[in-house]
Amino acid sequence: MFICRRILQLGTLSALLAGCSTTAPTAPSTALSAQTAPATGAAPIRIGPSTPTLGPDTPDDAPAVLTASGALRPEVQSFVEGLAAERQLPLAPMVSALEGSRYNPTVARLIAPSPPGKKVWRSWLTYRSRFVEPKRIGWGVEFYNENRDLLNQAAQRFGVPAPIIASIIGVETLYGRNMGNFRVLDALATLAFDYPDPAKPERATMFRGQLADFLTLVMKDKLELETRGSYAGAIGMPQFMPTSVMHYAVDGDANGHIDLTNNTQDAIMSVGSFLAQHGWQRGLPVFAPVALPADPTALVDGGLEPKQSWNTLSAAGARLQPGASSEGWGSQPMGVVDLVEEARGTAQYRVGTPNFFALTKYNRSYFYATSVADLATEIEARVAR
Repeated sequence: MFICRRILQLGTLSALLAGCSTTAPTAPSTALSAQTAPATGAAPIRIGPSTPTLGPDTPDDAPAVLTASGALRPEVQSFVEGLAAERQLPLAPMVSALEGSRYNPTVARLIAPSPPGKKVWRSWLTYRSRFVEPKRIGWGVEFYNENRDLLNQAAQRFGVPAPIIASIIGVETLYGRNMGNFRVLDALATLAFDYPDPAKPERATMFRGQLADFLTLVMKDKLELETRGSYAGAIGMPQFMPTSVMHYAVDGDANGHIDLTNNTQDAIMSVGSFLAQHGWQRGLPVFAPVALPADPTALVDGGLEPKQSWNTLSAAGARLQPGASSEGWGSQPMGVVDLVEEARGTAQYRVGTPNFFALTKYNRSYFYATSVADLATEIEARVAR
């Protein structure tokens, strides 16, 4: 997701991490965010920023949060004591868990900023070709057919079309084939207390919030301490960060346990839940059937909320596509989406409805949201035959 998506295993971290261009691929599902606490209502853990003490050359088996004497580092001790007090959680098992965490230099290397002066050109066509491609489409059709009833149940319950849910799982983890094999505790401890860019303390703070939610879920027997996921701590088929597991995950089969890694029903229902709680509207298309004027650049604001009206767009020269109607979406706020070919100085343009912008809450990227929509269209066209 350049920091914003080196490896495709970041699920809903992009909803928490900010600072990357909305037209570029974003990585930690959630782009690394400038906000210092999740917007999901989790209690902030009040500790100051820490200075990283470990680095990429540290051995894989080095303790993540211990001093040379074997005690927790002072900032880690403050963190876990604050977490126990604020959430009324048992202190001793959380201390034990953190004492057993290991610094992961691979995690630090993968999430570190690109070297200064290295220009990475954003390319919509290159990005799209990675996700809307024959193998992912074919596996998407298989996933849809194997889980048709579950997908339809989720669509009925949350109003999110079955192909969109299947597409997100396909884009995130190749329908569960690539969910990551990093120990989540190690990844989060590494990024919470030794984030590789000391100039961005807000990102370490964000990861401390994710670590707090992960430990909370473990203490409440909702996640296993040995849970594995992406290098940024995203979990399961939909790549939910711990905060999203806490607030949006669903026990799809009502067995009393949420398992996003092994239980397809839980994963499918949880994607529907996440989008519904982030503004998805039943029956609304992702893109409005609109032909924009020859140069719509001035209509693009680059934001993640729709702010324009159909009246404004039509006054600027936008027209309905042949045979299209504005019924259902014409009264909704919209946004003009630019999908750039930066090296060429060109772009494709589309008009996003609130449902497009709901997709950007999963990953703060126009490229990502459009790829999800396009892959869903390809899957739907083939399962409908």
